[in-house]
Amino acid sequence: MANSMNDPKTPKGARIVFGIFMVLIYLVIGTLFILNIFNIDNQTISIIVGALLVVYGVWRGYRLYIGSN
Repeated sequence: MANSMNDPKTPKGARIVFGIFMVLIYLVIGTLFILNIFNIDNQTISIIVGALLVVYGVWRGYRLYIGSN
């Protein structure tokens, strides 16, 4: 069976670095959606998707901070 991120053999440092990377990705992509950088015709949908991504990025960051990931 291949190693997964939840496998106890995965070093904790690697999980933390990957978690920080993903939090940053969610926050940046969410901000880009909110600013409508992707030129989506319906700006309301762009803002909703962006807000969801930002909120999820903050939630993952919080979970990473408290150590429950």
